[in-house]
Amino acid sequence: MNDFLTLCRTAIGSNYVLTEVADTASYLTDWRGRFTGRAMAVVKPGSTAEVAAVIRLCNQFLVPVVAQGGNTGLVLGSVPDDSGDAIVLSLTRLNQIRAVDTLNNTITAEAGCILENLQQAASAAERLFPLSLASEGSCTIGGNLSSNAGGTAVLRYGNARELCLGLEVVTVQGEVWDGLRGLRKDNTGYDLRDLFIGAEGTLGIITAAVMKLFPQPRAQITALAAMSTPADALRLLTLAQAHCGAALTGFELMSDFCLQLVTRHFPQMRLPFAENHPQYVLLELSDSESEQHANAMLESLIGAALEQDVITDAIVAASIAQSKSLWNLREHISLAQAAEGKNVKHDISVPISRIADFILATDALLQQAAPGCRMVTFGHLGDGNLHYNVSPPEGISDAAFIAQQSAINLVVHDSVHGCGGSISAEHGLGALKRDEIRRYKSAVEMQLMQTLKQAFDPLNLMNPGKVL
Repeated sequence: MNDFLTLCRTAIGSNYVLTEVADTASYLTDWRGRFTGRAMAVVKPGSTAEVAAVIRLCNQFLVPVVAQGGNTGLVLGSVPDDSGDAIVLSLTRLNQIRAVDTLNNTITAEAGCILENLQQAASAAERLFPLSLASEGSCTIGGNLSSNAGGTAVLRYGNARELCLGLEVVTVQGEVWDGLRGLRKDNTGYDLRDLFIGAEGTLGIITAAVMKLFPQPRAQITALAAMSTPADALRLLTLAQAHCGAALTGFELMSDFCLQLVTRHFPQMRLPFAENHPQYVLLELSDSESEQHANAMLESLIGAALEQDVITDAIVAASIAQSKSLWNLREHISLAQAAEGKNVKHDISVPISRIADFILATDALLQQAAPGCRMVTFGHLGDGNLHYNVSPPEGISDAAFIAQQSAINLVVHDSVHGCGGSISAEHGLGALKRDEIRRYKSAVEMQLMQTLKQAFDPLNLMNPGKVL
């Protein structure tokens, strides 16, 4: 493949075709360090035209392509397999904000733009870009779209798909589809945009996107409420929606064990309550009127929740620093669980009305399958997405516990399916869940997906082995 690499160097510059181990290593291992693949090269084009040129060469030489943004994915979707046949197409050089249209409330950004930079560009224009993830300082908008990322504000603003109005895509044939239309209504045939969003780079390469912006809220208020059960958390959600309406932008469930792990491994963090409670909800209001109006709504909500015995205690952040400290408790759960040791993670969704029943039933099933296992249950309760993670019992080695992973996954995912849910809410399928999804999707649905893949990528060069 020397001819292929030579032509790549001619097309984009020798400095951007990496083949030395020291240069490529960071692109080949997944975010959680579970798998390291191999690649012929890491190729870093600097424009959409250069992406198209590289893809045309991949077609000519039948070289598979693994597109990669910030490499923060959690399902082995952004790293190559161990064959060494593919290139990693890093989009990090496509990192420009192309336009901000405050009248249309849109921002056009290239795929390699770091999410946090996009948020800051929106803020500089006195607008809000609401997509927010723990990895926002590293992940890219192209990766967010390719995995249809969710985050903490889905309840109010929707996930990445709902925030996107238009795309620029390099097709498998190396042609450029310019779909960068900032239109909220465009009923002119098949929705190609939505096919590429969530496809994890298996149908083409997203190189830029037009994303929605929103007016900046005049007030943001954070509160932490304590309660006895997940069912109480659902009752609080109903009350919050009735009292706060669209101002409710965040509603995160966290079990007591989650926060015990955080305070154990990050002792500088403290719970704001004098005693522990079985469950907590972190909620946030974003109000377009005033801080006084937002406080009044929150006080009314908390008063009603206490009066109806929905919650047992609550604290409202009195400053930005206090609000950040409450959110830090939530954002450090995954880090604390990793510090605790190996664990089996699940990114699942079920209808919101079924969440409490799901937790109760599945917790019991897991105690039968893995006696003594400790549940780390947290996530975006407001949109039905739970990070339903399983830590080993005290005294069990990591290796012995991970040997039970397949059995644990089967219990959890069968239970999810029985509730009418999904085994991947916001992380995607990648290679990690590629085979398992066949158990839960119908033959008709799988065949339709295969048909799309064959039509878009007949040579199976785009991220092969992922999703399907």
